[in-house]
Amino acid sequence: MTIQSSPGSSGFLPGSSGYLDMFPERRMSYFSNSYVIGLTVAAGIGGLLFGYDTGVISGALLYIKDEFEVVNQSSFLQETIVSMALIGAIIGAAGGGWINDAYGRKKATLLADVVFAAGSVVMAAAPNPYVLILGRLFVGLGVGIASVTAPVYIAEASPSEVRGGLVSTNVLMITGGQFLSYLVNLAFTEVPGTWRWMVGVAGVPAVIQFCIMLCLPESPRWLFMKDNKAKAIAILSKIYDVARLQDEIDHLSITEEEECQKRNDVKISDVFKSKEIRLAFLVGAGLQAFQQFTGINTVMYYSPTIVQMAGFSSNQLALLLSLVIAAMNAAGTVLGIYLIDHFGRKKLAISSLAGVIASLFILAGAFFGKSSGSSDELYGWIAVLGLALYIACFSPGMGPVPWTVNSEIYPEQYRGICGGMSATVNWISNLIVAQTFLSIAEAVGTGSTFLMLAGIAVLAVVFVIMYVPETMGLAFVEVEQIWKERAWGSSYNTESLLEQGNDK
Repeated sequence: MTIQSSPGSSGFLPGSSGYLDMFPERRMSYFSNSYVIGLTVAAGIGGLLFGYDTGVISGALLYIKDEFEVVNQSSFLQETIVSMALIGAIIGAAGGGWINDAYGRKKATLLADVVFAAGSVVMAAAPNPYVLILGRLFVGLGVGIASVTAPVYIAEASPSEVRGGLVSTNVLMITGGQFLSYLVNLAFTEVPGTWRWMVGVAGVPAVIQFCIMLCLPESPRWLFMKDNKAKAIAILSKIYDVARLQDEIDHLSITEEEECQKRNDVKISDVFKSKEIRLAFLVGAGLQAFQQFTGINTVMYYSPTIVQMAGFSSNQLALLLSLVIAAMNAAGTVLGIYLIDHFGRKKLAISSLAGVIASLFILAGAFFGKSSGSSDELYGWIAVLGLALYIACFSPGMGPVPWTVNSEIYPEQYRGICGGMSATVNWISNLIVAQTFLSIAEAVGTGSTFLMLAGIAVLAVVFVIMYVPETMGLAFVEVEQIWKERAWGSSYNTESLLEQGNDK
């Protein structure tokens, strides 16, 4: 069973490798269109919110414990302060897919900004830990909606040949937000109110994005989906040159007509009724789960705490070392933006996971050495080295790959709902790890906890090798064809697509 696609006048799908080989002058680079870059950066501020919230709580928690003794005495309460934002994000991501499909990517982003800014104000003014937890819930709702919306908005406004790198820009904004949060944490360590300033500043980028998004357009693909073709074409004309524009419009018009009847009333249950959509969701959700269960946000949430566990007791020193780790995270993501469209999604994920496994073994060894009773500072520095190596390996690969792949692998009518469901899996996995890390470390030891994460990373390598296709350079309809052929049997055309992707 194959899907019938409509190639442009060249005989190739617009944006496909064959099309761009035939018309190399129509190939776009990352910086050849300032309009696309502007849309990408504006939408990516949602990633900045995500990253800032992830990073700021790790430093703020050190001072929250100083102000509230009940928090200092309870690992469970510390975990709850961290993880309540994740509960909000789960709810936000679960509803975010529906909001995206029903009201558009733009309105979903505006809603996320309002909720996030409100949560920041509540946190900054919290008189006790429980109001702080409520504020964390609101912030999480905003982050959850943004985590679904930003990758889809960027992917739908991006030419296929640079789509991976531009979607990865959202991940760069996440890591940039984490780096910014550590800078803010250090800036307010000596200021009265410390953590209140740290969490309150989070509302500023949300307000900035809200103002910018009021002036930006809706996703052209969503406008086509809602039969607002005139506006969609006006936006597409700013993305593509005249030579390529008509092919893109013709192709998009035909694929939208083919999917028109299927698009109406898509429900969560429909995802599991279609074999090819189930396969796509398995890959998307699996990548999101493994991203979290290999420990990335454990490192980002608790890196100052981990550094203190390693023997560096000063709050400021712990934050400074964590700032270095966050800087490496951002730098690695910049490298990933290049590699993801040149090395490929699958190879990049496998290489990244191999380095993650090695670094987790180093971390485990450092903490086993520390727990043996040795006071040698060497083990503390080995732990910091392990954290740095972990980030250096994770950030170019398993940081951007799950989000990029999830923005590419679903048909148009399922993109919002499947993107929301897979993001929900990410946040649930994130919650499980954040809510249990300190407790597991106390129960079995930090070294054993890192060994468990290494074992999960080995399973992730197996998963990627067996199930994840290479989508680099493929048009959306070509990716959809891969799932149909995997579900219902291979054909010459699809085997060629798979081989083409794997050879890149």
